[in-house]
Amino acid sequence: MKRIGFLSFGHHHGPGQVGSPDAAEALRDHIELAVAAEEIGVDGAYLRVHHFAPQLASPWPLLAAMAARTSRIELGTGVIDMRYENPLMSAELAATADLISGGRLQLGISRGSPETAVDGYESFGFVPGDHETDADMARRHTELFRAAIGGAGVAMSDPRMTGVAQPLMVQPHSPGLGQRIWWGAGTRASAEWAAEQGMNLMSSTLLTEDTGVPFDQLQAEQIARYRATWAEQGHDFTPRVSVSRSIVPIIDDQTRRYFGVRAQAESKDQVGHLDGGLARFGRSYIGEPDAIAGELAQDAAVREADTVLVTIPSQLGVDFNARTLEAIVRHVVPARGGARRRRPPPAAGGGPRAPPPRADAHIRSRRGVPAGRRGHR
Repeated sequence: MKRIGFLSFGHHHGPGQVGSPDAAEALRDHIELAVAAEEIGVDGAYLRVHHFAPQLASPWPLLAAMAARTSRIELGTGVIDMRYENPLMSAELAATADLISGGRLQLGISRGSPETAVDGYESFGFVPGDHETDADMARRHTELFRAAIGGAGVAMSDPRMTGVAQPLMVQPHSPGLGQRIWWGAGTRASAEWAAEQGMNLMSSTLLTEDTGVPFDQLQAEQIARYRATWAEQGHDFTPRVSVSRSIVPIIDDQTRRYFGVRAQAESKDQVGHLDGGLARFGRSYIGEPDAIAGELAQDAAVREADTVLVTIPSQLGVDFNARTLEAIVRHVVPARGGARRRRPPPAAGGGPRAPPPRADAHIRSRRGVPAGRRGHR
């Protein structure tokens, strides 16, 4: 049975802006939506991480708060940009959040995506070394981060304090977290690299390459290559694979008013330029629940993945997104089965706080890339 999670960008307004939630409201809404999603039967609550933008940035306190308010739902990221991360500090924070959750973290990490800041990671104090790219630095940070969460000694003890010289690991340590790390792969080659490293695969709504075949088929090929490489490596656990999709079931006048006109325009793949090359962007699924359920059943990558992450318009509030997620887990995603409703559906009253952008919009387009279609590598 497939797992269904939601993926949120956490849009909020900046100083002087009105109409959408402010940063405090956006954070509180995500905690409440995780609680509501767990009650409905959703399997995962995932956060998109972006720096220098009015969206979610530091995931650790929010993950811990969501963990403290829930008991079953998986809590994850999609993805943390490792160019910005201090590997050992992140290992401490990740283990802390995972222990609070009882071992429910599923951390997606990656080199990151195009962003609003020019080399923003350098402002955080991280500069690629000589003959090193930012992608190389991200992978170097990832290697140390994974070693630390795995319990490796990363510093030597001071004999004057401990009476012995021996390697020390960061504290706290959360056993098992090392097998719940995912790499956000934007190409077939980076998926194969993730398999070689022993990380789960997280694939987004775009791939930063194009071979002329439909997006779902190209993504299914990426998954097949990942699994073949995994089998060759002989890792000692079965990996998981997730794909992200923009899914909006038209279930009432509100969803029809805000999303109905987009159904036809966004029902096909798009090809655009990203970082000097072609990228293929997957279609959106908008329509009556039975209709998009049939369409998703034909999506080659959805069929191959064990987890589907649904991008949501978080700025429309908890009730709107809870109703949409309930419709998805009960009626839309194939091979999911009907989730038992654990509470009455939220009331439709109140309305959204602002007209919505695309469900997965997060950074305005540049260099010919449609908004909301930035991927990870």
